[in-house]
Amino acid sequence: MKIDFKKAKLTEYPAEAMVVTHFEDSASPEGAARLLDKAVGGLMTDIIESGDFQGKLYQLAVLYTKGLVPAKRIILAGLGEKKKFDLEKLRGVYAKAAQQVRALGLKEFTFFMDGDDNRQTTKETTEAALEGAILGLYQFTSYKTLECDKIKTIERITVLADRDDALEDIHAAAAAAEIIARAVHFARDLVSTPGNAMTPSDMVQAARRIAKKKRVRLKVLDVAQMKTLGMHALLGVARGSDEPAKFIILEYRGAKRNEPPIVLVGKGLTFDSGGISIKPSENMGEMKSDMAGGAAVMGAIMAAADLQIPLNVVGLVPATENLPGGSAYKPGDILTSLSGQTIEVVNTDAEGRLILADALTYAQRFRPVVVIDLATLTGACKIALGDHVIGMLGNNAPLKEEIRMAGDQTGERVWELPLWEDYHDLIKSDVADFKNAGSRVGGAITAAAFLSHFVGAYPWVHLDIAGPAWLTKDKPYVPKGASGTGVRLMVQFLRNWKRDASHP
Repeated sequence: MKIDFKKAKLTEYPAEAMVVTHFEDSASPEGAARLLDKAVGGLMTDIIESGDFQGKLYQLAVLYTKGLVPAKRIILAGLGEKKKFDLEKLRGVYAKAAQQVRALGLKEFTFFMDGDDNRQTTKETTEAALEGAILGLYQFTSYKTLECDKIKTIERITVLADRDDALEDIHAAAAAAEIIARAVHFARDLVSTPGNAMTPSDMVQAARRIAKKKRVRLKVLDVAQMKTLGMHALLGVARGSDEPAKFIILEYRGAKRNEPPIVLVGKGLTFDSGGISIKPSENMGEMKSDMAGGAAVMGAIMAAADLQIPLNVVGLVPATENLPGGSAYKPGDILTSLSGQTIEVVNTDAEGRLILADALTYAQRFRPVVVIDLATLTGACKIALGDHVIGMLGNNAPLKEEIRMAGDQTGERVWELPLWEDYHDLIKSDVADFKNAGSRVGGAITAAAFLSHFVGAYPWVHLDIAGPAWLTKDKPYVPKGASGTGVRLMVQFLRNWKRDASHP
């Protein structure tokens, strides 16, 4: 898909479809819609006054201009009530409009971005609109072989402005939106790919594509190297699979070499059967998505490099399968982690925290300023919070507040759960330092409590993305299936970051 920018009047531009918007509580068209409505003899006013179009959120109407303006069609999109409107709703509105254009069989559409005196608002609005449109048009069709000619796609989006300064702002915002949306698409593709084609080795190949970008370096630890280091928690999980585990290290250097990095850690279970503590067969195929945290970290590194964010960022992805083979680790086994601490295995389906334990310990080698891990870690978090929000736990209040702010900006919202000392008693083992699962209650919290023992002294936040990482129902700009959640959250966090006294 190509994004174009043109200085032009929307009433004079020859578009296949022109998207304009309308608030539910506006009596008549405003802004760009008002200008276009006047040129087409009040077509929009007529449909609004008739009550056929109220401007409710995501409501759409297709109007044919009959040659009154060069644009052949108008897509009128409802914004809902002004007092409830925000950038998250704007993303959804443009996603729905783009999907409508695609459903009509058109290959392109255009919209006019109202420039005003607040340049920051123009940038934010443009970025949100394009981000929503591109994300909403995502389709995973790699394995379709029949009737491929019937798959509809959009090839071009054109953004218009009638002032040079507005066009400059729009161009910059659109470039950022495209970079971020492409990184989300990348992560969605990784998660959507079936386990037979997205093994740990395949994740390495995807990481190699990112390493071709400027200032990005890739290092991959194999099984022998991990064994030498002492990553026996990760290797314990990997034992049941014939696919060799990999430990992916992506380093993006956007700042001076001596500047301490932000380290992102992503769970990379390319398929999780539960191991010997095997999962029910129903919906087990969705467990190809258990590497969504790793995909999000890789997508965030990709976007950081393309955006040239002036920070050093390290992405760590422990990648393996969890299968019940003859060599698989067993309930009752005791594993010695990279940290030297021992772990009693009470449930082989609590494997994500084991591979993250070694990754979090490894992260300390970079002397990071902060560490953030993303993982589809617990079904308990999904039960607690549903699929709309990411569970957040950690040891540093300012860092949590930074992530909360980024979540509000991107719509990838977080909700904090407590990490009190009381929960740590639930993971104490009688025969080792810790056990890898507590009781059935507070599962998301006890999992984070376990991870906290492998972080060291660094500021750390754990993001449990089990709920929003894989959707069973479409959302406005997130088709069902892999959502790519975490990419935009982390990118916005990195874009916001400024080292000063308020940070750890």
